[in-house]
Amino acid sequence: MAILRFSKFISLFLLFSVANMCIGNAHASENANAQGLISCLIGGGVKNVTAKSYSAPGAYDSLLNFSLQNLRYAEKSVLKPYAVIVPESREQVQKAVQCCIVNEWQILVRSGGHSYEGLSSTAQDPDFVIIDLMKLDRVDVDMKSKTAWVESGATVGQLYAAIADKTSRYGFPAGVCPTIGVGGHFSGGGLGLLTRRYGLAADHVINALLVGKDGKVVDRKGMGMDVFWAIRGGGGGSFGVVLAWQIRLVKVPPKVTVFNVNRAGSDNVTRLVQRWQEFAPHAHKNLFVRAVVFGGKPEVKVTLNGMFLGSLHKFVKLVNKGFPEMGLVAGDCKETDWIGGMIYTAVNNGYSADFRNRFLPTKSYFKIKSDFVTSPISTLGLAEAWKIMEEQPNSIMILAPLGGIMDQIPSYQLPFPHRAGYLYDIQYVVTWDNAANDNQSMAWIRKFYDYMAPHVSKSPRAAYVNYIDLDLGTNPGNHGGVSMRQAKLWGERYFGGNFERLVHVKSKFDPRNIFRNAQSIPALPYE
Repeated sequence: MAILRFSKFISLFLLFSVANMCIGNAHASENANAQGLISCLIGGGVKNVTAKSYSAPGAYDSLLNFSLQNLRYAEKSVLKPYAVIVPESREQVQKAVQCCIVNEWQILVRSGGHSYEGLSSTAQDPDFVIIDLMKLDRVDVDMKSKTAWVESGATVGQLYAAIADKTSRYGFPAGVCPTIGVGGHFSGGGLGLLTRRYGLAADHVINALLVGKDGKVVDRKGMGMDVFWAIRGGGGGSFGVVLAWQIRLVKVPPKVTVFNVNRAGSDNVTRLVQRWQEFAPHAHKNLFVRAVVFGGKPEVKVTLNGMFLGSLHKFVKLVNKGFPEMGLVAGDCKETDWIGGMIYTAVNNGYSADFRNRFLPTKSYFKIKSDFVTSPISTLGLAEAWKIMEEQPNSIMILAPLGGIMDQIPSYQLPFPHRAGYLYDIQYVVTWDNAANDNQSMAWIRKFYDYMAPHVSKSPRAAYVNYIDLDLGTNPGNHGGVSMRQAKLWGERYFGGNFERLVHVKSKFDPRNIFRNAQSIPALPYE
């Protein structure tokens, strides 16, 4: 109901905003092409436009910040879009893209607003607009073909709920957070609880509808196999606006087991994580066990959680044999179906059990960095890491296992290359609740990241594009001009040997670099 009320609120103030835009020259424009953009949009039937100079008091900020998850990018010093466009149909997306291109406005596309570095909400140059896809959130599940079409504005939670409405025997291998938009999630690959059994979300995308540089809609055949390859893991914002994705559902058993085990004490945490490294990446592919370490004094704590595709009895037997140090007790586990397991995990991570609610009520300032690990970290290495985490009470280190089927998928199948040879990925997280703590918190996480360098992958030090990190390097503004040598500083960390292919695909499909952001795939020419 909250979403319905918000939707009505959006419609009211958007209509009010557009009405005000028709007044004429009552307000000065920040850009000479602003009037051309607005006239083009209204003439094309795109009426859900809220502009900074024209909107009703509070309307612009409310819409801009509704999907913005990282409060660092709500600060006054951060560049804001001239307008937020909320298309109500695929045709309106096409028209919005065409109007932005003709009037020379940079396009940011927002699906769920979860970009760690705010790349769907802010840009390097002032002349940009956001195309927010929140109203394009339809999910059509076809059990005859065991596929679904999901629009990019839908959240992962909406996708899961739609599947569960039709079946209890099929699911989809995407992320834990139900409020992330599928548009960004699929574009970067998509890791989750079923990764070790089925691979990435993007591994199960079989078609897509894309609005490209000319505003035309193309499907898999029309865009060509190179572009279709690139949009499934090459990161969002580089090749156009993906309107919708056709996905292949995956089988899930009638019973799954989810669990949440909490332990404390630095010595105990060290012992558990050391054993976790030996067990989790090599366990049966139906088992996914994360280790989540929480910092702060007096000592660090760890939570071991995840999902087993099978009964509680089989799960307990498997863990007690391979990882008895986990110390399972009945209260740590729950046997349920797949959707029940996803809800259980989401709730234990602080999210709502209502998967159709896209609003995330609790927001914070945060910075996140990532790594991939190719050999177990030593006991000493872990113990020293905990000492650094004890300095920061709002620090988290999330270790998620790979292995399983990921070891069998070639690194070049999609742009996401981190398959065989990688044991697990790491997220380093720090949160804070006041902009005054920005510098201190950012300095702490960078220090922690530097400490971890000897213990993680090298040449390059790998990272995950969905955990985007601008510390790794950025494109310059004003249409780029970045060299291949410069772009490799971050590009090869995300995409390994696939980065050069992504650059060539980008250069052929979008040579004018229409779709760009601080870490989008650069277009040739390059040095």
